[in-house]
Amino acid sequence: MLASLAAALTAAFAGAPPAQAATPPPAAVSCPAELDGKATCYTGQDADGAYYAIAVPERWNGSLVVHAHGGPDLGTGSDPARSVDDLARWAVMVKEGYAWAGSSYRRGGYGTRMAAADTENVRRLFVANFGKPRRTYVHGQSWGGNIAAKVVEVYGRRGGPYDGALLTSGVLGGGSRGYDYRVDLRVVYQYYCHNMPRPTEPQYPLWQGLRADSTLTTAGLRARLQECTGYASAPQERTALQQRNLDDILAVTGVPERTLESHLRFAVFTFRDIVHDRLGDRDPFSNEGVWYSGSHDDKALNAGVERFAADPTAVRDLSYDSDLTGKVSIPVLTMHAIDDPTAFVEHEAAYRATLRGAGRDRYLVQTFTHESEHSSLSDAEYADSIAALDGWVRTGKKPTPRTIADSCAAFDRIYATGCFYDPDFHPASYASRVRPRPGGLSWPAMTAAQEKRWSRIAGVGIAP
Repeated sequence: MLASLAAALTAAFAGAPPAQAATPPPAAVSCPAELDGKATCYTGQDADGAYYAIAVPERWNGSLVVHAHGGPDLGTGSDPARSVDDLARWAVMVKEGYAWAGSSYRRGGYGTRMAAADTENVRRLFVANFGKPRRTYVHGQSWGGNIAAKVVEVYGRRGGPYDGALLTSGVLGGGSRGYDYRVDLRVVYQYYCHNMPRPTEPQYPLWQGLRADSTLTTAGLRARLQECTGYASAPQERTALQQRNLDDILAVTGVPERTLESHLRFAVFTFRDIVHDRLGDRDPFSNEGVWYSGSHDDKALNAGVERFAADPTAVRDLSYDSDLTGKVSIPVLTMHAIDDPTAFVEHEAAYRATLRGAGRDRYLVQTFTHESEHSSLSDAEYADSIAALDGWVRTGKKPTPRTIADSCAAFDRIYATGCFYDPDFHPASYASRVRPRPGGLSWPAMTAAQEKRWSRIAGVGIAP
């Protein structure tokens, strides 16, 4: 059902004219199978060209969850199927009685403030067509956690349109530091593998991720990774050199073997998007002053790995776009798997330090689960989390990790997906997992004063 709906939407929107200032109202469509008979669903395109999906449950509790999806996807335009896919993925929110609205964003590629604006746009569109909700919560998953956290800071003032935020599996270290371990992966991989680029191919600095005119595909990347490390083969089928290369790359970078390919894809293709398409070929990344360790020969690695220093204006623009100031005025609840293989749980330590640095950590409650997933956690836990956030907003009584863990069993009787909370867990510092760059130990990475000062610079940040 979902696949056919997504295909139909893609076909229907293909070649659609640019969005006009006066947008048509949402069009009723069949809901994903997960919500069949439980809600009325709608899709449309906003004035900036972003496709969206909305669901209103048959038994609506009067409140709205506005969803920010992860990624970023790297397509040139807005993907009409993306918001429908996310509606199916987080159907639990609608089953719990919340209306749901999610944007596919106006284009693919990096742009945290752009995505935050598109998220706010779909909230406004919901209000214009369905009325003002009793309460409104913003939810973000993965990079969407960064986006939702940006929504909180830009649009979430006390008394404003948002009452609280739920950030799950969030990339909460921001862009200027949150991808440093992928910078390290990019250079360490090339030191051992010498095949992106090969010596016979045009050379380029590794901070570019991939040269702008390269025709390398994801299949080609997988083939080169396999050639160097044998990562897709059983250990007994790897050569001795492949196994040593794989062991060294994993040991030095701390990247889990099961997500090595996805992290490398980001460090190649998404870095190219950030550097070439968003920052005009300026370098926002640095590995100066970083000592790599854990290999069979650290001295040789550090002598031979490529080094580069960031362009300060590129760092500023990436930071302004994606870093968080901690200027929070509404309740924020986070949930993160302790063994998240993509957005390491230490991102949560960075976020707490960010809010603490801004004197706003009283607005934060963090929960952690013994799961090993990034893209989706237990439905019982999502239902429990939105209920805990709603209770906090309604009553003013701040929950604790323990009370949230204790209340999960009631939701698991409905969803039977498990409750895996560890209310006593506290993540180690971000620097314990990701090698800090010089001067990169204090949080927030961008202060509110810096943000205000930079906002006066014409063209600052990343263009929508």
